[in-house]
Amino acid sequence: MEIWHHGGAIVHVAPEAIAFWRRHVPFMVSLAATWIDPADTERCVAWARAGWDALRPASDGGVYVNFPGAADEGATLLRGAYSGNYDRLVAVKRRYDPGNLFRMNLNIPPES
Repeated sequence: MEIWHHGGAIVHVAPEAIAFWRRHVPFMVSLAATWIDPADTERCVAWARAGWDALRPASDGGVYVNFPGAADEGATLLRGAYSGNYDRLVAVKRRYDPGNLFRMNLNIPPES
């Protein structure tokens, strides 16, 4: 588990200035599970999800999509990650990537 402290210059950027808008929260937590044996996958994923479930009451519901595993939650996660900026990001995607060429990540489709 990693706990990232937000503060200083990060909180002085307006939420609508860039995609990552949750600059007001004092901390960001990353909880990860790693393993070698594929037979352990189900157990390790369950452990990580249980950890997130235990942390959820202390969360404001926001997420940061650049941590591994974030894509498991799909499109619902995107709205939570970008909140008020999501519709603006869809418009940017529609204008600059209407064919959705850049889609090999946790994708914001050009149509909401």
